[in-house]
Amino acid sequence: MTPKIPPVLVVIVAGLLIWAISRYVPSPSVIVPGKDLVAAVLVAVGAVVVVLGVVSFRRASTTVDPLHPEQASALVVSGVYRVTRNPMYLGFAIVLLAWVFYLSAWPALVVVVAYVAYISRFQIEPEEQALEARFGEAFLDYKQSVRRWL
Repeated sequence: MTPKIPPVLVVIVAGLLIWAISRYVPSPSVIVPGKDLVAAVLVAVGAVVVVLGVVSFRRASTTVDPLHPEQASALVVSGVYRVTRNPMYLGFAIVLLAWVFYLSAWPALVVVVAYVAYISRFQIEPEEQALEARFGEAFLDYKQSVRRWL
């Protein structure tokens, strides 16, 4: 199965759902001291993780196109890829979590969980199948030594 929906579009839809929940779903009044600072730090961390993933791909001269993982010309296992197999998706999840904090949309945490579940099933699993077909044992060894998310 080849991924069909660009992950960035999934992030945008998730962000819009979080906003809609913050606006239309009653939320418990939980005061988090410094929530704006927490949100800003989470956005910064998420953005850095995404950028580190992209930079690692660029340095390896391989595709960052998530809809065509079979076109990967190199298995990237250095840099941030020593910590997580999916830094770009992880970074996006952190940014979505920041959005929940910023909007104090606590019921919308379910959207972040849904994003992780959706990306795992419909994006990461097909990518990993393509990488296994392309890189064989090298990918399987990498998969055994580095976690999918963290």
